[in-house]
Amino acid sequence: MGETDTIRRDVLASMEGAARLNLAFIGVTNGLFEALAILRQATAEALARQAGRDLGYVQRWCDAAFAFGLLREVAHDVFALTPVGDAFRPSASGTLMPFAVGAVLGAHFAERASGLMPSGERPGEAVLAERETLLPWFGPMLEAQFGRLFEAQILPAVPAFAEVDARGGVAVDLGCGNGWYLRRLAARYPRLRGIGLDSFAPNIADARARIDAEGLGGRVEVRQGDLHEFTVDEPVDLIAMNRALHHVWDDKDNVLRILREHLAPGGWAVFWEPAWPRERAALAHPSMRPLAFQNLAEHVQGNRFLRPDEIADVLAQAGLEPKVQLFADGREAVVSGRRPA
Repeated sequence: MGETDTIRRDVLASMEGAARLNLAFIGVTNGLFEALAILRQATAEALARQAGRDLGYVQRWCDAAFAFGLLREVAHDVFALTPVGDAFRPSASGTLMPFAVGAVLGAHFAERASGLMPSGERPGEAVLAERETLLPWFGPMLEAQFGRLFEAQILPAVPAFAEVDARGGVAVDLGCGNGWYLRRLAARYPRLRGIGLDSFAPNIADARARIDAEGLGGRVEVRQGDLHEFTVDEPVDLIAMNRALHHVWDDKDNVLRILREHLAPGGWAVFWEPAWPRERAALAHPSMRPLAFQNLAEHVQGNRFLRPDEIADVLAQAGLEPKVQLFADGREAVVSGRRPA
């Protein structure tokens, strides 16, 4: 096999992988995987009724999902989930859902970057909300991707959380999305109270529903609002930004203002960000390639990923002593700092 044939084979495999993720996205966002798990096996007609979706679309999806190994045919026109299809259920342990959502989200940003490149326009955060099927899944995607890392590694390693809990303090999450960071924080630390802020109304509605479902309504609240106008009535013990600081980096003076005006003496700032490497060569590692692509998507939104030392400098400017901790083989950085008491 010549070099050209090898390249063609590799590209074809990539194209087939992308098509399977696109099909999985349709199944995720329309509840088809979950519905078929309930039914165990079903015709397209029964699946369409269970999921409340159009039969014609469900029939074509079943054919394609069968072709790509997401479904198996157990009898004539009767389908069941394969192990791969079952793994895409959002409720499955270790769900593959983030890969499906991320693939379609990436395609959306690729199309927008392609069209915007001639002019250099950078439309901002609104790009995320341009596809109505994507925005509601952004928070769940992040929760499924990073929730276990947060609970198993970050929470035990960062002293701020236990200290704030010990004093029954208030934690604020700026850019809270569906509230997963605060919900998991409050579930682990029962004396801590949480306030989340996000600008997207669908995120707020989703967060409130999940907070109520998890019995955290008495300790965790979320508010819709602009970070630039953030205010609370009391000094807070923890100000956190979970993969959101790069969204407001061009206005980091406002972040400094928030820390100075709202962080109580002895309070903590904790910023969690993807760790942009110092050397470009690091981006060629397979584990870092997604970060390189995501940074292009961030450019569309007017952002860029940050090096941990850049974040540490901001905390130092706010009078905090920064500490950088790396997780996930150095791909994730948590930079924290405590205000002098």
